[in-house]
Amino acid sequence: MAIFKKDDKPAESEELTEIGELRQKVRAAKMPEQVSKIAMKELDKMAKTSSSSAEYTISFNYIEYLLSLPWSRATADKLDIKRAEAVLNEEHYGLAEIKDRILEYLAVRIIKLSRQHTIMVVDDEERTRRNLDHVLNREGYGVVTAENGVQALELLEQTPVDVIITDLKMDQVDGIEVLEKARENDPQVEVIVITGYATVPNAVEAMKKGSYNYITKPFKLEEIRSSVRNALAAKTRQLRAKGPILCFAGPPGTGKTSLGMSIARSLEKEFIRISLAGVRDEAEIRGHRRSYVGAMPGRIIQEIRRAGTNNPVFMLDELDKLGQDFKGDPASALLEVLDPQQNANFVDHYLDVPFDLSAVMFIATANIVDHIPDPLRDRLEVLYLSGYTEEEKENIAFRHLIPRAVKDNGLEDYPLEFTPEAMRTIIYEYTREAGLRELQRSIDSICRKSAREILSGDQTQRTVRFYAEDVRHYLGPRKYYMEMAEAGEKVGIATALAWTETGGELIFIEATKMKGKSNLIMTGSLGEVMKESAQAALSYIRSNTEYLQISEDFFEKHDVHIHIPAGAIPKDGPSAGLTIGVALLSLLTGRPAKREMAFTGEITLSGRILPVGGIKEKLLAARRAGVKTVVLPAKNDADIQHLSDQVTRDLEIIRAAQFDEIIDRVLA
Repeated sequence: MAIFKKDDKPAESEELTEIGELRQKVRAAKMPEQVSKIAMKELDKMAKTSSSSAEYTISFNYIEYLLSLPWSRATADKLDIKRAEAVLNEEHYGLAEIKDRILEYLAVRIIKLSRQHTIMVVDDEERTRRNLDHVLNREGYGVVTAENGVQALELLEQTPVDVIITDLKMDQVDGIEVLEKARENDPQVEVIVITGYATVPNAVEAMKKGSYNYITKPFKLEEIRSSVRNALAAKTRQLRAKGPILCFAGPPGTGKTSLGMSIARSLEKEFIRISLAGVRDEAEIRGHRRSYVGAMPGRIIQEIRRAGTNNPVFMLDELDKLGQDFKGDPASALLEVLDPQQNANFVDHYLDVPFDLSAVMFIATANIVDHIPDPLRDRLEVLYLSGYTEEEKENIAFRHLIPRAVKDNGLEDYPLEFTPEAMRTIIYEYTREAGLRELQRSIDSICRKSAREILSGDQTQRTVRFYAEDVRHYLGPRKYYMEMAEAGEKVGIATALAWTETGGELIFIEATKMKGKSNLIMTGSLGEVMKESAQAALSYIRSNTEYLQISEDFFEKHDVHIHIPAGAIPKDGPSAGLTIGVALLSLLTGRPAKREMAFTGEITLSGRILPVGGIKEKLLAARRAGVKTVVLPAKNDADIQHLSDQVTRDLEIIRAAQFDEIIDRVLA
């Protein structure tokens, strides 16, 4: 016989106490009704299971996870567009178009969230109307009252409302008719019927006609408040969910991630960032089923739980670097997450209950948008960050990069001063990028070397001032040169402007001839598109030998070799067609192409010059390299109109529609 002391309790009692506590927590957690029911069923199953079994532990962990999620915890939005603009301007220099679009996005969001809902109260009792008007006004709603159904229908023609609270029994037009007409005019409006003559047939008829709730008189005011809140919840979610998902695309170091952080700071929301680079398993997004050993939710739900709020700013970084293998396609799993029409009921495999993500502000980043699968890209609004001009880099360095480097290297007590000449030396001679990371590394390097000299006693002054000579002393021999300024003109060589994932680049295209039999040789790791562009350019020249003053039998006795240096780097795209044509024409006419001139555009067999993309990145690359004149397709004129003067300054831009228009202008 088992003997218990007075303080001892059987194991079954301990289990019941634990389950009882969990039941109380579930009731107090303010979970959605559907989720609460599932949690209670799981607790019922636990009550019938031994606490020593694995199933009990799995169920216990599951309930604990459900309780830890922020089902109803949200951060209040900071609805101040001027503050948002001030934060963006303070933390980011330039990027005017990007900032404008972000502020438009935030303005729409703020207007939606701050919109006052309108409620119509229809009742032939003045006291009821007055009480409901007073209570609902205190809740922050706009209230419209009507004495009877006839007046209610007249007001509905003039005033849009979100919720109607109507009495059932009224003269001429009763509550059922008001309900029918209101739903006919606006299927989204919710109608709450109140009556002192409640019967089951009346309630059934009202519900069949689309009534949201049926409340009997005398009613409790809290019951009305709760019913109105619930009726507006779905409507608010619909309004909130229609906003686009922003995707910041551009070269590394242009400030994509920091823009997301600034948006979160301007709204005073929690900021979450996860990197999707290399994610190949769908379970990383959706989680594992609870039946698996060591099962856990996906990254989306995990990060929402860590944030402790259901409406954070959530950044999906490196979206273009998602992988795919036999474990599933994570890009497909993200379709539901990033679809504003679906993510209100996102189901994680571990939770197996819907979690509302419609309040989450998702922001994606990518270097190359073309690498994002089409169905996923269709859900995004892409904002391009093309890169910075040298003037913008100089301003950013003085405003942000130098103060950050001084702080990171512990030099607050030894102020460093960079002269404008020193900063321009760093930008022109030691960096060649669209973003700012190499510039930051160069400034950090100077600060580190200066810190060492301070400790070794080589620097005696508290304030250290850097000139161009000091920069060269600390950073060593210059890394980059102005290619155009230092290169001479040669026959058969032309300069192309190309777009890469790190920004714009210059490519030198070389052509030479040798004895042979009309062969075209192409080297330099060229892709199929570039090879076809070269073939089209050569065919155009061969079909116009008389006009171009080229010997007709030249091709019968010669081979042509086209080479693009840096052969280890794969190259492809249509932008080099025009440049290849200029290099071939220079070779065949013996006239060198002007070296301070660069080209971009596709060429057809009839000599038409077709538009290409990446114009801003290419013009920035041209400026960095010292190019004086750029030849662009005439149809790219719209892209040039949107560029700032900082991008086009010091550049002569020639717009060409036909190849023969530019021959005498580009050949010396």
